[in-house]
Amino acid sequence: MARRYGVTVRAFNLSSEQIAFARERARREGLAGRVEFIEDDYRSAAGTCDAFVSVGMLEHVGLRDYPTLGRVIDRTLSSSGRGLLHFIGRNQAGPLNPWIRKRIFPGGYAPTLREVFRGVLEPHGLSVADVENLRQHYAKTLEHWLARYRESVPEVTTMFDEPFLRAWELYLAGSQAAFTAGSMQLFQVVFARPSSAALPWTRAS
Repeated sequence: MARRYGVTVRAFNLSSEQIAFARERARREGLAGRVEFIEDDYRSAAGTCDAFVSVGMLEHVGLRDYPTLGRVIDRTLSSSGRGLLHFIGRNQAGPLNPWIRKRIFPGGYAPTLREVFRGVLEPHGLSVADVENLRQHYAKTLEHWLARYRESVPEVTTMFDEPFLRAWELYLAGSQAAFTAGSMQLFQVVFARPSSAALPWTRAS
């Protein structure tokens, strides 16, 4: 966003490895002065922003903390602000596969749109401006990830044991099947303050 739109970005992340990688990439691309990477919990976010973007985080917040996320958005989003929630979801409420919860995403939960609207956006009067489902795109992404993983197995073997190798391949293949079959979704929800006029008239504009 900093490179393409010339904006200033503050990004929160709990992974020290991802923070280090992102800072180095920003430095290489000459964007270190426009992007600030903060190793902290999203609940610590303060100040005001014109755009609030959450990518792949909502699945890990947990239903009980949706009101907390809503309050963070409400206190940091400017009066004319807008935002994007990008998350894995599903059509009907229910827990993730027990194996996935145990081996891959402990505590993870893929919500329905209704759960997100009611828990995060509605309590603060935030307007839903657009919803797009990228399920098929994500199935294709997983197809490529699985192929690259299989190509990298000799290298991965030096890092992890056989159970890990099998588990990770099962996870990628199973996820590809779930998104292909439509039991899992990938939602992008654009929202805004009710009075915001910053949104484009169409997706193409």
